[in-house]
Amino acid sequence: MALIVQKYGGTSVGTPERIRNCARRILESQRAGNQVVAVVSAMSGVTDNLIKLAREVSPNQDPAEREMDVLLATGEQTTIALTAMAINDLGGKAVSLTGAQAGISTDKVHTKARIVNITPKAVKQMLDEGNIVMLAGFQGQTAGGEITTLGRGGSDLTAIAMAGAIQADLCQIFTDVDGVYTCDPRVVPTATKIPEISYDEMLEMASSGSKVMQSRSVEFAKKFGVRFEVRNSMNHNPGTIVKEENKGMESVVVRGVSIERNQAKVTIDDVPDRPGVSAAIFGAISKANIMVDMIVQNVSTDGLTDISFTLSTADLPKAESALRSVLVSLGEKAALRTQTGVAKLSVVGIGMRSHSGVAARMFAALSEAGINIQMISTSEIKVAVTVEEALIEKAARAVHTAFDLDDKASA
Repeated sequence: MALIVQKYGGTSVGTPERIRNCARRILESQRAGNQVVAVVSAMSGVTDNLIKLAREVSPNQDPAEREMDVLLATGEQTTIALTAMAINDLGGKAVSLTGAQAGISTDKVHTKARIVNITPKAVKQMLDEGNIVMLAGFQGQTAGGEITTLGRGGSDLTAIAMAGAIQADLCQIFTDVDGVYTCDPRVVPTATKIPEISYDEMLEMASSGSKVMQSRSVEFAKKFGVRFEVRNSMNHNPGTIVKEENKGMESVVVRGVSIERNQAKVTIDDVPDRPGVSAAIFGAISKANIMVDMIVQNVSTDGLTDISFTLSTADLPKAESALRSVLVSLGEKAALRTQTGVAKLSVVGIGMRSHSGVAARMFAALSEAGINIQMISTSEIKVAVTVEEALIEKAARAVHTAFDLDDKASA
């Protein structure tokens, strides 16, 4: 008997019929002799509608993040109850558990909480009693009993973390695509499915805009050695295995291309080039719980320099507010500039460690396509640039072709 954790995304449970389809699939897994924990997201569109409702009832200010967590957690709770009902109607035996009931404890950061501990006693007990456990993704609770949510894509993290906590034999992430592709097929029609990918590559692609997996869930999987498969809930095709890297993986220089839209660039001009300035700027950003991505500091001129960084456009108002108080301490010349309409393009591959010329090849492809690069960032297995958002799809197709990633059959 195997212990399996399965996760179903919002599109997989987007309608009553799709919920019944998932229920059948979950029941098939149990009837094959397995114990099954199934993690589900809110039905497609529900979370966005709840956010819209919150803004309609609170038009003059941002709703309190505590209340947003209480509200948004109901989306997943609706789905676990409905899926459990469907399984029971099909002759199975299922019980639904919220994140709190399943023993998922988090820190106190509302809307972007981090899991600090899982005590899966209730989950194991329900499984031992012959139940399929329907677990609400995306949520947990603080030590004080406050409801928290794990951020966009948090159901992935719930599934990976629970698989690690109960030492599952298999973790399957079901979505609406057949696996992880060399680029989003909606952007690059000639993209191909990747049979297997390393944790590091998947982490870089997820953090660079790939919507298949939440980056924190991949980070967790790597840390605790949770091997998982990304596959389609609508068919039985094999998916993409995400696992520890092996030597053969390095033969592929670039594994994939990722894009991330809705980025903003923040620049602070004419700040003193002295110790402590960067700490003050990014300390204020950190206190506001804002994630930054690319950071560039220009060469100092006359003791002054410019610092630029990128972040999500949604976090821009909070960043501007957090930085206003810091500007006063940076001298009278310091000025804040922001720019929206920015997107990030990344190429990822562990083969970069042993192959040169990746950046040059990428820049040449963008140049030939007439696309200007605004910022550049590199890591051991990634080269990323920012470009005008209106040109991001053209940029992705050019780079994808330049690294011979196109599916020759559909090209």
